[in-house]
Amino acid sequence: MEWIDSLQRAINFIEEHLLEEMTIDDIAKEAQASVFHFQRTFNILTDSTVGEYIRRRRLTLAAQELSNTKNKIIDIAFKYGYETPESFTKAFRRQHGITPREARFHKGMLNSYNRLVIQVSLKGAEPMKYKIVERESFQVVGIKREFSTVNDENLKGIPKLWDQVNKDGTDDLLFSLNNGKIDGVLGVCAATTESKSDLFDYWIATEYAGTTPEGLETLDIPASRWAVFEVHGPMPDAMQRVWKQIFQEWFPSNSYEHAGTPELEVYSDEDPSSEDLYSEIWIPLKQKVNYKPII
Repeated sequence: MEWIDSLQRAINFIEEHLLEEMTIDDIAKEAQASVFHFQRTFNILTDSTVGEYIRRRRLTLAAQELSNTKNKIIDIAFKYGYETPESFTKAFRRQHGITPREARFHKGMLNSYNRLVIQVSLKGAEPMKYKIVERESFQVVGIKREFSTVNDENLKGIPKLWDQVNKDGTDDLLFSLNNGKIDGVLGVCAATTESKSDLFDYWIATEYAGTTPEGLETLDIPASRWAVFEVHGPMPDAMQRVWKQIFQEWFPSNSYEHAGTPELEVYSDEDPSSEDLYSEIWIPLKQKVNYKPII
């Protein structure tokens, strides 16, 4: 359960510093995780980004202060991180559906986003099909783009990248090149060579042994023990559902944790909307330290 405690410490850190400037590096450090893996885990478990959580919590507290005090609206705006009353009003209306002035005079309903407490589901009602695979290092070829986690650029940019490769024929090329043990086209998240912690590399690639084809790049995937999870159903819902199960149910009840090396999503060339679509998630593993099984 160590990772749950680490995630909760990061949330507690956010709450304790809501009125201060904080960086995603500071928050991830509390969870003892890389920025990318912390943000990915947070998003999977909460269905929101770290930035969204901070923004929602600040505007929730701002609404409470507007309703319960006579403090000036401009002072409240500055207190919760907004440089102008106009930017505060715009953000406030987006969350609550009313203006700060209307909230002051109790004209309308408010949306309250409460402090998060991480609770892990260990229902086990829906079985998860997976296998453990040991593999030596292997090579993938494909295209690489660098994304930033700032302002959720990655969440907007990655779907656009997939649209691009589907339209320009890169997807078909990768399927034709595939000659490795993993059958399909891969979405690969990997650490960037840049020193900035808000950046990561995203690859659309395929396993391939041979000379790198023109126009593509090569990524070496290190030797690892992998958990390979089956995913059944249409995209993107089926993939998102299994990711949630992995973090909510599988990791807490197993002696493994994420190894921090590239993780893979494996896609077939079948209809992505098909109820019978088969996909996979490959997660590199390492043994947890001082693991105690949940009884």
